[in-house]
Formats: sequence, C-alpha cells, structure tokens
Amino acid sequence: LCDSHTKMFEEPEDPTNRSFFSEIISSISDVKFSNSGRYMISRDYLSVKVWDLHMETKPIETYTVHEYLRSKLCSLYENDCIFDKFECGWNGTDSAIMTGSYNNFFRMFDRNTRKEATLEASKEVAKPKTMLKPRKVFSGGKRKKDEISVDCLDFNKKILHTAWHPQENIIAVAATNNLYLFQENN
Repeated sequence: LCDSHTKMFEEPEDPTNRSFFSEIISSISDVKFSNSGRYMISRDYLSVKVWDLHMETKPIETYTVHEYLRSKLCSLYENDCIFDKFECGWNGTDSAIMTGSYNNFFRMFDRNTRKEATLEASKEVAKPKTMLKPRKVFSGGKRKKDEISVDCLDFNKKILHTAWHPQENIIAVAATNNLYLFQENN
C-alpha cells in the first residue's frame, strides 16, 4: 500500500504567530477525503483546511471554527479542553463542510457561497418541525441581542463527532450522550 510515492501536506508556519500553544492548536484531530477524491479536509483546534491533492504546499481554503477562543487558550489549556479532538465531514457533493465546537454548537461552511453558520444541537430544537436558528458568539465590543458571550460558553458541552448522509441533506451530531439528526425541510 505505501511502498511507493508519498506526499506531505504542510502549511508553513508564520514565525510571528508562534506561541506556547502553536504546536497544540495546529495538531490535526481529523482528516477526510472528499467524495470526489480530489480534495481532503483537515481539522485542527481552531480551523478546517481544504487541501487539493495535487497541491501540497498550502491549503486552498481555510475556515475558522472558533477563532474567538484564541484569547482563551491559557484557560483552555488548564482545563484540558485544548486537547479536544473535533471531527469534520463533507456533504455528498463536497460543496459544504461541517465540524463541531463547544456549547453544543456545530459549524457549517458552504464552499460555493463562502457562507457559514453556527447552529446548536439541544433538546429545545430536537422537536419535529423546529427550525435551527443560527447562533453568534460575541467576543468583544457591543453585544447584540441574539449573541452569546464567549465567557458564557459551556466547554463541557461539545460536538466532537459529526456525519453527513452521503446522498440526502441529513446530518448527525453527537453531543455527549445524545445523538441528533437534522434534515433539511422540503
């Protein structure tokens, strides 16, 4: 299987951004090939990167998952959350990516429109016909009505595992001991 050619995909690190946490937050927690076989995604602590298998020098797309946590890395290190391993996944057409976060939030990124959404898996939204409302995390400045403060996030509630149905627009997210299935309304 691995006795011939190898490729190494690596993004050069900016030395001006180097910190005590650099190696920890850049460690890859998950990797998935796209359904087409042309791309792969990798998930590190703060981002999801899309790699073209024909170009190993740098990712072709980078999506920030929870950049607002960068200022909290010290406390996340102290409570071991910085070592959490979040998975990522593709939709069936490779046009969208999903990954988990804290506070039972999960993030979705549309590769075509570059739109992104933060959604919450909770018992309140698990009722039939309930629409998921996008959530926003507030990290500074003036907080808007529907935003949640980064200081109010529950780091014990986390979505580490996600899956996307290969043909249908159905997703599964695992939040601690609960499994949620969400389906697009037709």
